[in-house]
Amino acid sequence: MWAFLDTKNNEEKIYIFISDFRIFLYTKSDLIFIFGPVKDYVGEALDFLKDMVIIVVIVLVIRTFFVMPFQINGQSMYDSYFDKEFILVDRLSYRNIPLFWSLKDIERWDVVVFDPMLWWGVKYFIKRVVWLPGEQIKIEWGKVFIKEVWAEEFYELEESYLMEQNMGNTFIRSEDGTVTYDIPENRYIVLWDNRMYSTDSRNCFQSCATGTPFMNESQVVGKIFMTLGYFNFRSFSFEHPVLGISTTPRFFSSPSHHSF
Repeated sequence: MWAFLDTKNNEEKIYIFISDFRIFLYTKSDLIFIFGPVKDYVGEALDFLKDMVIIVVIVLVIRTFFVMPFQINGQSMYDSYFDKEFILVDRLSYRNIPLFWSLKDIERWDVVVFDPMLWWGVKYFIKRVVWLPGEQIKIEWGKVFIKEVWAEEFYELEESYLMEQNMGNTFIRSEDGTVTYDIPENRYIVLWDNRMYSTDSRNCFQSCATGTPFMNESQVVGKIFMTLGYFNFRSFSFEHPVLGISTTPRFFSSPSHHSF
């Protein structure tokens, strides 16, 4: 774009040239000044919004289908997991994929995050899967027993991941201290590791809406696969502010499964 104007003394004309969002002022004999670049604010705003939309879509896709972050609230899984720790949950492995079914079945001892369907507002619980569909279970005087599918007798489960004070202390309210369950198809029994101080399948998560002690497969969000710990900004360390213990990230060494 070209333009020109006269100077006051009318001796020489000043020319204006606009190109590439820059303004050039010059005379026939010399360049006077360059203004610029003149920014295309509308274009930059649109580019910024476009980038934000792409980022939001990517985050939503990752959270919905692949990985979902959580922060633990409470000591129900102590001392496998601690209050305030950040964890990442694998949402893909248990998901039913067309033509491939699920990539991985829920296994005994998996630590999962699921929706307990409570009426009092808690959206997610973290628990350990102890009994599987089709099995018979028995809790008797603080110990847990299992009769697997087609088995003839119960045998006691070995739970070395429990703290010493919780071993042999899986109690349930009954007249003789014993209760048995037949687990339906696609249902699971889940327990917290901190057996003496937690609510789980033994008492239906305290008034759960389903009215059963069983966790449905459709309620499962996913399995924990990474523990990121908790950083205390007050002390600027990985020390728990209440327990005084180390909460350094354990990453893939998370105790999300147990073998016996």
